[in-house]
Amino acid sequence: MSSTQSIFITPDPHEVLFDKNENGQHFLSTENGVKYDFTNDFPDLTFPKRLDEKEQHTLEFYENRADVYDKFLYQTFKTHGEDETETRNRFIDKLNIKGDAKVLEIACGTGRDSELIAKRLTDGGKLVLQDISPSMLKVCEKKLATIDIDKVFCISNAAYLPFPDHYFDAVYSFGGLGEFPEIKRSLAEMVRVTKIGGKVVVGDESMPIWWRDTYFSKVLSKTNPQFLVDVPFKDIPVESRKVNVQWVIGGVFYLIDFEVGDGEPTGDFDYEVEGVRGGTLRTRVEGQLEGVTPEAKELAWKAAKASGQSMHKWLDTLVKEVAQRDLGL
Repeated sequence: MSSTQSIFITPDPHEVLFDKNENGQHFLSTENGVKYDFTNDFPDLTFPKRLDEKEQHTLEFYENRADVYDKFLYQTFKTHGEDETETRNRFIDKLNIKGDAKVLEIACGTGRDSELIAKRLTDGGKLVLQDISPSMLKVCEKKLATIDIDKVFCISNAAYLPFPDHYFDAVYSFGGLGEFPEIKRSLAEMVRVTKIGGKVVVGDESMPIWWRDTYFSKVLSKTNPQFLVDVPFKDIPVESRKVNVQWVIGGVFYLIDFEVGDGEPTGDFDYEVEGVRGGTLRTRVEGQLEGVTPEAKELAWKAAKASGQSMHKWLDTLVKEVAQRDLGL
């Protein structure tokens, strides 16, 4: 039996997976023997194995159309008079990738973007292609067969990515987000697997609300109701920094790119605020006391002004003095 550590982890919980060959069988396994088999020669890390209704429908849709998907997709760009290759390259530019980057493409489909990303990578780079549809991945694999870089394919859900924290320099996903049953969790997973300072670029159909009462909207949404779905702004992770949003491909797709930060934003909340109130931004949130009567408030302002201090300084000093006296300190 041969065994090597793979780049994959279990989708939930996150445990290291080993690539194993045993008695002619190829599979991934944890140290405790939890196995993940291969489908269409790709590691299948789908979780949970029983998909919800929306995701199962998405899987069946693409499984049944993998062979003809590329035949019709060009029409999206033709409708809006755009060159597909030029447009896709503009989107990929936003990843800011170098030749030796590790890049993950989520919902790569038949590889129309994958091929363009792969051509930007050198011998030191790695491109990981993820999709829930084995048949779409197979088409993608054939399309990239002649591009000589490190390529890895896997089947998984976007909401449960089987990769370690902060592994990739950039994550890209265009055209699939609206199909994900858990968009918020999927975006959070993209952030989790991206290095601090790395880029995430995502996009899908969504017509701006100011166009939705037009004939233009009526025609397009008749064929594809997804154009009337709102941009998932509420689902963008708190770690997102330098967020850019634009409408592309005739203005009916959104494209969001951002840099991954560490946790929620921070600021300098502890400098002394100038003015009669004084205090700091932090003390104004964390140091509030119960309200006083209007008469006491008026007297306090007069006393603070007479002392030449800000209200914060006067009140803070007074409260400490009286509290220490009453506590016998």
